[in-house]
Amino acid sequence: MSRAARAGWARLALAALLGALHSLPFVWTWAWPLQVGCVAALAWLAAAASPARAAGLGAAFGTAWLLSGVWWLFISLHRYGGLPAPLAVAAVALLCATLALYLAGAMALFAALRRARPMTDALLFGALWLAAELARGVLFTGFPWLASGYAHVDSPLVALAPWIGVYGIGFVAACAAGWVGLGVRSRRALPLLAGLAVFGLAAVTGPGEYGRPTRSLSVTLLQTNVPQDEKFAADRLPATLDELRAGLSAARGELVVAPETAVPLLPDQLGPGYWNALAAPFEAGGQAALVGLPLGSFEEGYTNSAAGLSAQAARMPGGFYRYDKVHLVPFGEFIPTGFRWFTRMMNIPLGDFDRGPLNAPSFVAHGERIAPNICYEDLFGEELAVRFGDAAQAPTIFANLSNIGWFGDTIAIDQHLNISRMRSLEFQRPMLRATNTGATAIVDHRGRVTARLAPHTRGALDGRVEGRQGLTPYARWASRAGLAPLAALALAIVATAAFAVRRVRRRL
Repeated sequence: MSRAARAGWARLALAALLGALHSLPFVWTWAWPLQVGCVAALAWLAAAASPARAAGLGAAFGTAWLLSGVWWLFISLHRYGGLPAPLAVAAVALLCATLALYLAGAMALFAALRRARPMTDALLFGALWLAAELARGVLFTGFPWLASGYAHVDSPLVALAPWIGVYGIGFVAACAAGWVGLGVRSRRALPLLAGLAVFGLAAVTGPGEYGRPTRSLSVTLLQTNVPQDEKFAADRLPATLDELRAGLSAARGELVVAPETAVPLLPDQLGPGYWNALAAPFEAGGQAALVGLPLGSFEEGYTNSAAGLSAQAARMPGGFYRYDKVHLVPFGEFIPTGFRWFTRMMNIPLGDFDRGPLNAPSFVAHGERIAPNICYEDLFGEELAVRFGDAAQAPTIFANLSNIGWFGDTIAIDQHLNISRMRSLEFQRPMLRATNTGATAIVDHRGRVTARLAPHTRGALDGRVEGRQGLTPYARWASRAGLAPLAALALAIVATAAFAVRRVRRRL
């Protein structure tokens, strides 16, 4: 092997190592400088590469980033899905490599369009990084887990969350990293100082306040801790249902929240009187509850839902408030076209669920407008933003009902908690998280965890939450335009760079 070939493989290995390290701050958020450093090193590598080699660097970085961050998908496929281990490994690796193609394309364009001007090249790098993240988060239903902005939930850049959201933070962080990496490569102080100044300015600015409190509400969040391999087992169902009823009966909060599919059966599949007994205390008393369960029928279709129970909700059609999950999980809640052969290889209770309305009404309890979202729906802030189109009816509290039990006792729990924290920061709304195995937590409107249960334990978390009203800048523009402004920004910067390169080539 020639020296050039060895050097090429060494750069790919370095890019893969950087990508693996890049996944760490999504769990240990205090390590956010590592995220910046890894991206700066990628910019440093790509700036000296041809478009083809830069694509390889982006692919290696992106694949390792995702593999080291979402390896826990293997558990759901193998342990709970029954897929043979080699096939489960191959499926996760193929998914990560495919999603890394967005970053590979971005790095190829960066190498092709850069002009050896660190200040403007860093903006191009950031714009292409943003475009790659938007593509991964939106196309083919989207998989925005580990979007780079989540690594900054405890960094100075969190001040930008109420303005530009998680993708905007990722763009700013990539630009700053680009200035650092390209400044080091060009041995110029100005871009290096500009990259560092971004974090100093954000730290001085702070996130600000864009709303006001409504009232303080006592809450009880249930963590049912039903083993995932027993959740739908017929011999475990009686105990599951009894434990849930006992937990709801013992809850003392004004609002009680139970996890996703806390009731794993349709209401008409339950024993005689069970659902009425579950709902009666909330229909008659001063408490309200949100409980996760499937709803529907063969004729009308099925949904992954949350039922709201209260005296007011008892007068609604069906006798309860109903929220149906909007953003469904591929392979778990719907089967993508052409992939039924893959799901047949697994022993997971799958179904083709129907989607609920995007702009779902809130569950009103004790004067608060509570916006449910189920499982990984809280990754899609642009979809939650739709509910803020009418400020007078905008949610005052978020409630996330989840079941991360599919992924065992892994980093997925802390990653998902940090995702919820980012949603709280973007909209300056508290987030109540009731989960099967964790993280069950109360997050305030500044993204701070004020109370949390230990994962993989059964219990109830009691605390208080302060509702909020008023709109952040992000809520205002995202509720109207979604992610289009960020996509337009990325496109404008890349188009300007392409035009400049074309003009230079014409002169030559």
